[in-house]
Amino acid sequence: MAVAERVERLRARVADAGGDPDRITIVGAKPPSVDACRAAIAAGIVDLGENRAQELLAKAPEVGGARWHFIGRLQTNKVRALAGHVAMWQSVDRVDVVDALAARAPAADVLVQVNVSAEAQKGGCRPDDTGALVRAAVAAGLRVRGLMAIGPPGAPEDARPGFRLLRALADDHDLEIRSMGMSADLEVAVQEGSTMIRVGTDLFGPRRSAELRPD
Repeated sequence: MAVAERVERLRARVADAGGDPDRITIVGAKPPSVDACRAAIAAGIVDLGENRAQELLAKAPEVGGARWHFIGRLQTNKVRALAGHVAMWQSVDRVDVVDALAARAPAADVLVQVNVSAEAQKGGCRPDDTGALVRAAVAAGLRVRGLMAIGPPGAPEDARPGFRLLRALADDHDLEIRSMGMSADLEVAVQEGSTMIRVGTDLFGPRRSAELRPD
């Protein structure tokens, strides 16, 4: 199936879930190739996301017209190399990341990642620490545009409480962007107020075994 057809299906899913496809940003997550990036842009998806620094650094110089998001756990020693390519940093979850971005990417647009499912293996600050991290980022000169969360594994409905919590936290801090929802749980995310979904498989198709790498 062509990427353009997948985009139309995604937009239909957003609409069927009660969302406005023109107001909810689709981020093409982990595009498997430069050609896939170009196909997404041609289909109207200009926001592309990578969770591995080396993948973003390999693709960004080859792809014109993309707005790159870094969506993975950020190692502070990668910030300098990434700074010239990343338009939005979606995984700010600790103060040392704030400090690295303030030094290497002043006034960057960022989302604070919140661990709404209390999974130890996931990035994200504790919900109770959201306010302190938002204030630290603002004080450091970063532009905090919103919050980001990843739903738990399992049934899509299992993600609802966490997504509802993220929306409440965003509202409490007067933040416009709520980046939540992926291929499997985007309907629940849209119903709970997502303004940005990160979609990989349902946009680019299943990855071939040669493309699978640990995050």
